[in-house]
Amino acid sequence: MMGKHRQWVQISIFALVLLIGGWTLLNNLFHADKKPTTGSTAPDFKLASLDGQTRELSDLKGKVVVVNFWGTFCEPCRNEMPALEKQKAKWAGKNVEILGLNLDEPRVAVESFIRQYNVTFPILFDKNEETRKRYGVSQYPTTFFVKPDGKIGEIRIGEMDEAYIERTITSLLPQQP
Repeated sequence: MMGKHRQWVQISIFALVLLIGGWTLLNNLFHADKKPTTGSTAPDFKLASLDGQTRELSDLKGKVVVVNFWGTFCEPCRNEMPALEKQKAKWAGKNVEILGLNLDEPRVAVESFIRQYNVTFPILFDKNEETRKRYGVSQYPTTFFVKPDGKIGEIRIGEMDEAYIERTITSLLPQQP
């Protein structure tokens, strides 16, 4: 009698494990937000900028776009801002766009930061951090280098120097014959 009952308990536990495993697998395959990877299409976004304009990533197709997620509290972000600004000046008019996506910080803090670092490239506000979530950003700074075809060419987590930014942009530009 005990053996039959024991076998039924084991079968029930096994079925429960299979059910939970199957649910987890299906949830990961079909419902979980997949963060973009190198080679995947960069998720589009439409965000308000500090200068009052609305910018949309898809409007920049045909250009290399540097999408830099940053915050005023982030020391590595402060350290790399001058390098991003120098690259903005270097590539002006050459199918390269640099966008700074600030996590949802107060406008006054962002304006003060931008003045302090003399940043002239567009700063976008990621209200409710929806874009950050779609890109799977959990550390600052995180930078996505988007190729002219809209696919991600490079993802950099952490501080960048000017040489790295320039080398990465150059590698993503179409080669001239």
